[in-house]
Amino acid sequence: MIFHDLFQDRSFNRKLLSLTFPITLQSLMLALVAAADALMLGMVNQNAMAAVSLATQIQFVQNMLLGGIVAGVGILGAQYWGKKDRLVLSKIFGLSVQETVLVSVAFFIGCYFFPEKLMLLFASDESLIRLGADYLKIASWSYLLTGLSQSYLAVMRVTDHASRSAWISSGAVILNIVLNMVFIFGFAGIPAMGVKGAALATVFARIIELIWCIVSSFEKSFIKLRLKYIFNFEKTLFLDFWKYSLPVLGAYMFWGTGFTAYTALMGHMGPDAAAANAIAAVVRDLMCCLCNGIAGGSAIIVGNELGAGNLEMGKRYGRRTAIISFLIGFFCMFVILGMIPVVSHFIKLTHQANEYMVGMFLILSVYMIGRCVCTVMINGVFSAGGDTMFDVYSLAVCMWGIALPIAFAGAFWFHWPVLIIYACTCLDEVGKVPWVVHHYKKFKWVKNITREEI
Repeated sequence: MIFHDLFQDRSFNRKLLSLTFPITLQSLMLALVAAADALMLGMVNQNAMAAVSLATQIQFVQNMLLGGIVAGVGILGAQYWGKKDRLVLSKIFGLSVQETVLVSVAFFIGCYFFPEKLMLLFASDESLIRLGADYLKIASWSYLLTGLSQSYLAVMRVTDHASRSAWISSGAVILNIVLNMVFIFGFAGIPAMGVKGAALATVFARIIELIWCIVSSFEKSFIKLRLKYIFNFEKTLFLDFWKYSLPVLGAYMFWGTGFTAYTALMGHMGPDAAAANAIAAVVRDLMCCLCNGIAGGSAIIVGNELGAGNLEMGKRYGRRTAIISFLIGFFCMFVILGMIPVVSHFIKLTHQANEYMVGMFLILSVYMIGRCVCTVMINGVFSAGGDTMFDVYSLAVCMWGIALPIAFAGAFWFHWPVLIIYACTCLDEVGKVPWVVHHYKKFKWVKNITREEI
């Protein structure tokens, strides 16, 4: 009966697909530009690749902060759009720009004026510090623009313009890759610039992305940015915005630092383990693009219904999304299992590293079930109703209270085998599934968080 209901509602499926595809595409393109940067700079020299990889950790931190802020746009914006309140949505847009620009300016100042000091956080080798500082000084201009463009893209996603958001992001990524080739290696009279060329390509791509966002916003059905709402302060809206954004920001920081710790841990297990983990991480990140797309799409659909006051329909859509999260999890599991012989054939590893990789893929295939369910339910269904604190609790308990301590104890105290340690780093998502299902059934997320008057 449940599956019949799921597949018979063509309106829901069509809308979810129309939102999932562009959001998935955006995630995929961002993953590809990082891979392209590493590949091209690796062709220049190893130090260039390593330096930029370390320098972009600063951008990773900025993106987490911006992601937490624009989460408020996604949560509140989806509900007010469902309520058809364009005025409040314009105010939310202005508020998000106000906050994201503050973050962007702070990162610009740090990267432009103190790049060497920032690189000292990640490297001690003088060559890596110098190359990384060269990259940061130029790339800082792109960090200045990122917050503004992310606010535009977030508003587009919740106002039925997710496809335009995807085209803009994907276009910027493609431009970034093309300009990387031109500026890194030199072309048509342009000198080869190496690391500086990679930074310059990023700056130009961000400029075009922002211009495209601004031009698009002047079309009839788009929400325009009103300057008066950037400088206006409305206490009620401000408190609502941060009530739902702060927990997401905290969860991002928990998650980001936790994953960094996982990577560092596997790096200490030896070169074979590190190489196998690097390949598994690429496959995991590519598969997670689909989870992120469904989570983003379901958050908008469920949020629209809750904001419109259709709580029963929002609850019904949440149930369908829960079913889809499990189906996608099993789909990812079979895809990863099918990739084992293909990756083993094309990637040249030592015998030991290949054994590690096969074992990690088997573990990863089970992990992806938990990852899909937790990502879609927490970042999609729960966030749609403003239930954002659950993510913080679950990460604090499952990642920081269970998975990380066990993995570090196993590695440095008990000296467990590599694959056991890797399995420990996957405990958090799998272990959260029963908790997530239990929390879903309490229906605390079925809430209309809009106000009648702001």
